[in-house]
Amino acid sequence: MVAFVALSIVSGMKQTIKAEVDPNFYIYLCIGQSNMAGGDTYIGLQDQDKRMLDNRFKNLQTCSGNGSYVVGNWRRAVPPLARANCSLSPADYFGRTMIEKLPDSIKVGVVVVAVEGCSIVLFDKTQYRSYYSSAADWMKNIIRSYNSTGNVYSTLIKYAKKAQESGVIKGILLHQGETDAYSDTWLNNVNTVYKNILKDLSLNAADVPLIAGEVVDSEQGGDCAGANTTINKLPKKIKTAYVVSSKGCTDCGDNLHFSPEGYRTLGKRYAAKAMEILEEQRLTDVSPVFTPTPASDIIYNLNGERIEAPQKGINIINGKKVLVR
Repeated sequence: MVAFVALSIVSGMKQTIKAEVDPNFYIYLCIGQSNMAGGDTYIGLQDQDKRMLDNRFKNLQTCSGNGSYVVGNWRRAVPPLARANCSLSPADYFGRTMIEKLPDSIKVGVVVVAVEGCSIVLFDKTQYRSYYSSAADWMKNIIRSYNSTGNVYSTLIKYAKKAQESGVIKGILLHQGETDAYSDTWLNNVNTVYKNILKDLSLNAADVPLIAGEVVDSEQGGDCAGANTTINKLPKKIKTAYVVSSKGCTDCGDNLHFSPEGYRTLGKRYAAKAMEILEEQRLTDVSPVFTPTPASDIIYNLNGERIEAPQKGINIINGKKVLVR
């Protein structure tokens, strides 16, 4: 795949410069609210978190206010990944774990767009205006660090497209819900945001799963633990959605944000799920199907027995391996 990335003037003539898209550069979009932004500002970064020596894990800076990092540029993924006043997030140890598990030839990049306290509707391109206009001033300031008009979704898409010039988007990580994940309305809104991202980036759901993480749970005294009931309904609403448990992930004492160890554990769980999905995709080497198969198709199970309809798991349909969820 080739991306056209720049135009230059050489000897008075316009010349197209081509850059190869690296299929071994795996990119994950990371969206949500404070826990995705890096919410343990009460504790700060610990020494082990500040050390990120492997340049195979990269972050695309998406907003202003993060020191000397240039918006729109890739950099080594040293936290904070979002803004200077943020800290560790699940995305940090997600990426670190991924490059540990993947072959040395593969790089991992994250594109983080996260706003503390926000509703999922902030990421809905048809609903964000009214939400932004009524947001508290402190939230508006954060939103404007991404987009001066409040359209953080357009910023996400802008930098996701830039990321696609370098690599391949492999998934979307969501950590959001403390504010509003208490009804089917949230599920519908997440579905809308997910579908919009796929459409606007010309992606297929089968290739780009949505991986959501639970909030601080009831065992840790989580004030928003009730949101986990709704979050865990996502795989029923979206066939390519998965949920990562927060069980045992300690909080930082405010019953909302994870501790550094909690973020590390949660990030590793996101990575474990992403690796599981990558392996599933590798084994099947096909896109999952979600619609009923026409009666004219010839379907076998892996035991070589012909069956009337596809079963959950791997099927042989018209001589081709197909994963049915």
